[in-house]
Amino acid sequence: MSSYTLYIIYMLNIKIFRVNPISENCYIVHDDTKEGVIIDCGCFSVKEWKEIKRYIDDNNIVITHMLNTHLHFDHIMGIPFVYDDLGISPEACISDKFLYDDLDGQIRMFFGQDFNIPTLPSIARALKDGDNISFGEHDMSVIQTPGHSPGSICLYCESENVLFSGDTLFQNSIGRTDLSGSSTSDMMNSLQRLSELPRNTEVYPGHGGKTSIGWECDNNPYFPSI
Repeated sequence: MSSYTLYIIYMLNIKIFRVNPISENCYIVHDDTKEGVIIDCGCFSVKEWKEIKRYIDDNNIVITHMLNTHLHFDHIMGIPFVYDDLGISPEACISDKFLYDDLDGQIRMFFGQDFNIPTLPSIARALKDGDNISFGEHDMSVIQTPGHSPGSICLYCESENVLFSGDTLFQNSIGRTDLSGSSTSDMMNSLQRLSELPRNTEVYPGHGGKTSIGWECDNNPYFPSI
């Protein structure tokens, strides 16, 4: 009588919603256990949030973490929707708290007018380099990548070779370093660190289309070649 071991493979599913006037990428990430996370919920309107919530409900996803790669306004405007509907508070690097505490000021500076943005809930967990985030059968690790903002982080799922890069790394480009709290030297150090990830790592940025570490090493003028 033969014996065998049954391995169950839980695939990672990534859904992108492009939201708000800045066309920011909000991600719903889950596996076949139906547990998942929401990354950078920047939805600007009830209509945008309803579309995201419909996807969550239709796929029976249980969101266990609300994660933020950084706390600029276009990545956090949807936090009140998530908090009110799902009862989940945000997790982010505390170095960006000065931005979080001045959401109205950020919006006023960019748009030149005020918007009726609900009060943001408190940050539930201060993420730092090396922290682990678990959901379903998957884990993500936090990589601190200051430069675009002092609290910028990337979220790396090593088992799937997937990186959520926020506004640190875009396809053929990088995030701005001329904003309050930005640092060009920090950005260069962060890019060097990302360049050391496996070349086949898929990169899902905060804006635009996905790319890979290998592509950026070979083509991005700001990115270190190794």
